[in-house]
Amino acid sequence: MLYTEIPSQRPVTPLLNGIDHPQQLRQLAQDQLAQVADELRQYIIYAAGQSGGHFGANLGVIELSVALHYCFNTPYDRLVWDVGHQAYPHKVLTGRREQITTIRAKEGLAAFPAREESEFDTFGVGHSSTAISAGLGMALASRYQNTPREVVAIVGDGAMTAGMAFEAMNDAVAHNADLMVILNDNDMSISCSTGGFAKHLAAIWEKGQFVNIDEQGQAFIQECPEWTYTSRLHQSATDAADNLFKAIGFDYFGPFDGHDVDQLVQVFNALKKRKGPRLIHIYTVKGKGFAPAEADQIKYHAIGKINATPSQNIAPKYSDVFGQWLCDEAAQDERLLAITPAMCEGSGMVQFAKQFPERYFDVAIAEQHAVTLAAGMACEGLKPVVAIYSTFLQRGYDQLIHDVALQNLDVTFGIDRAGLVGEDGPTHAGAYDYAFMRTVPNMVIMAPKDENECRQMLHTAYLHQGPTAVRYPRGNGLGVEIQKQLTPLEIGKAEIVAEFNLEHEECISILAFGSRVGVAIEAARKLAEHLEIAVRVINMRFVKPLDEQIIRDLAEKTSLFVTVEEHAVMAGAGSAVNEFLAQAQIVKPMLNLGLPDAFLAQASHAEMLQTCGLDAQGIQNSIEQAWLKMIQHI
Repeated sequence: MLYTEIPSQRPVTPLLNGIDHPQQLRQLAQDQLAQVADELRQYIIYAAGQSGGHFGANLGVIELSVALHYCFNTPYDRLVWDVGHQAYPHKVLTGRREQITTIRAKEGLAAFPAREESEFDTFGVGHSSTAISAGLGMALASRYQNTPREVVAIVGDGAMTAGMAFEAMNDAVAHNADLMVILNDNDMSISCSTGGFAKHLAAIWEKGQFVNIDEQGQAFIQECPEWTYTSRLHQSATDAADNLFKAIGFDYFGPFDGHDVDQLVQVFNALKKRKGPRLIHIYTVKGKGFAPAEADQIKYHAIGKINATPSQNIAPKYSDVFGQWLCDEAAQDERLLAITPAMCEGSGMVQFAKQFPERYFDVAIAEQHAVTLAAGMACEGLKPVVAIYSTFLQRGYDQLIHDVALQNLDVTFGIDRAGLVGEDGPTHAGAYDYAFMRTVPNMVIMAPKDENECRQMLHTAYLHQGPTAVRYPRGNGLGVEIQKQLTPLEIGKAEIVAEFNLEHEECISILAFGSRVGVAIEAARKLAEHLEIAVRVINMRFVKPLDEQIIRDLAEKTSLFVTVEEHAVMAGAGSAVNEFLAQAQIVKPMLNLGLPDAFLAQASHAEMLQTCGLDAQGIQNSIEQAWLKMIQHI
């Protein structure tokens, strides 16, 4: 059935309502599974409208989720979901039906599989391309423990572009592991899949044959029925190539229709009888069953709540500020090339890709490759810009050190989603980039206080000869005027942005980094009203190099230094200030405010900041308490 609207009322789902454990699903007759799938699709459409969240990918795996839990003895048999943004149907079928509308909310269900949430969530995920490695680990552990169980890793075609997936497949063959890999091929990650692997899958489609399986689990080649699944990429495929999976050493079966639940059950039941590494290639449609999502798969990758209050913030998103700067900079410098690891839309690069297609490189989900690719371009005198999320740059850390910084190559990193990211939770939080970058020689690290400063910092980073990073948050700016003129900042130079009660001798100096400058000013204003003390706020701008001179100058008239950052306190920007003061033998009371040494559960961004004491009120309270405690001991 094809749906066109997200309902506001809960649909009638009599079969689904009786499933609180997969064992109840397995008690149904096979001819009832199609109805279960239809009810599950209706319910997911409704629930996503209530909670917001990932949408298209979940609709694409409805039949697959039903067939997996019907055929395998979960949780004894292990299902490992790659990325996990498509695991909502899995959660509904495993006892979390009534909680699914709380997904991504504070104290609700996590947006991705989480081991602490359910025994059915065998591996916590959020990043792509880990499922085959984790599943192989489980399969080898089961063999070692002499515990026969099935291990099934479900991987999308986008996730298969990462080197880690192929490393795991190579190792699975080396160990002849009893591992089943399901390749869910929908020609998409978030955007359309790109590269040689995507073309290889397209060639398999065009071959006109598929590898079927009989009731005994034996493979045989059969002529394909007339395919109804087509796409831009598949239509442009040429001659079929040899099968890469078979060449590696996997038994290959498919491609099968991933929306034919009866066929999936037949295939899974038959393949349980085989041993060794097996790959089942299925095709699905992202957004299946919801007409708008099928028509615009990128837009409906995720949706907001249908009853959400419209945002009053008309300021541009930081990602859009980056995208506009990228186009403007490229227009005046032909050396600029732009790289993204499969995050064109999220990183604000759609317009650049259209305007400068020959200078745009989407390398698919391959963060390590993206960094070293940029290094190679820089070696030839070009000026590459890598657009990457903070949490994804963690995967390219070795390349950042050895391939870029060690050679002092001219690569600019636009680091999006820095700090807390709200509902996506701890897997996507950019909480550690100051720490892992500031220890690397030759790196320059900047953090803008607003969208205009972000634009000017990107220009500054681009002009600097060497590796540079501009770290900016998710979401909208503050609404300040953005100057079209590109004006470089002085490297390592901070600015005093607010001063209160300067007539008082005692002074608190707040050294604020990036997104916390504005709320630090608000907190300082209230402190000045409550306490008879001078308060200064400094927009530090640079995490590396620090403006050491302004810290020296302030130390002469500062009674308490406070650092504020939307980053882990441990090894963060505040730690850099502490280290400088210690090295300079300047002894002053210090208060470092930032993210705690913990992984923070999902909630709205505002709720998370409040929990961490990084909103204006929390900053004010922490400083006031520290000040009162300090003066009591003087």
